[in-house]
Amino acid sequence: MTSVDQNPTAPAPSRVGSAVRTFHPRRGRLSGRHLDALDRLWPRYGLTASDDDADPAPDLAGLFGRRAPVVLEIGSGMGDATAAMAAADPDRDYLAAEVHTPGIANLLALVEQHGLGNVRILDGDALPLLRRLPEGSLAAVHVFFPDPWPKSRHHKRRLIQPGHVALLRARLAVGGTLHCATDWAEYATAMRVTLDADPGLVDARPGDVSRPAHRPVTKFERRALLAGRPVADLIYRRHR
Repeated sequence: MTSVDQNPTAPAPSRVGSAVRTFHPRRGRLSGRHLDALDRLWPRYGLTASDDDADPAPDLAGLFGRRAPVVLEIGSGMGDATAAMAAADPDRDYLAAEVHTPGIANLLALVEQHGLGNVRILDGDALPLLRRLPEGSLAAVHVFFPDPWPKSRHHKRRLIQPGHVALLRARLAVGGTLHCATDWAEYATAMRVTLDADPGLVDARPGDVSRPAHRPVTKFERRALLAGRPVADLIYRRHR
């Protein structure tokens, strides 16, 4: 096993300057399979995040080599759900944002294993990217099991809060969806309050928090269910 710090081909650690992070920066160790995936596949499928809002937005059509609806997943973890959804949805392109290098490497390996031409991976924080993207440029945003930041003093770090939701909604095309999932009951309630309060969003499934069939069950989710933590899926649509 080799530490990510010793791998010169690994994506550079992400930094957000003085901005409040919505995630825990994590380091991990890379297997030989993961090192190989980074070495060979990152140049083709990877995109390094920029924290400079003055930088130009990436050309999504150029990134994927075609014009198709784009789904942004914020926090793709080990990438199993991302790969499964992309494989089942070949007419849309999936941009997965992740800060954990082993997760990035694992998704790269899955992309190659399943021949997924509609997946690209962003190394770093998705929020600076979102600030640079044109309004209405995304078909959907997926936020599956973000850090709940359970302590009250850390709630300002939560991804689903009014300012961030306004940004996410603005980048959705009219009719596009924001799909959030969490196993933290208090966060689910806070998410619903925040999403209900956004003037441009409407609940696509009023009263229904069940997992939709198109979202695969993740390993993290299975552990949550075994521990007795119910999962809530909240799906909102941009209506204006």
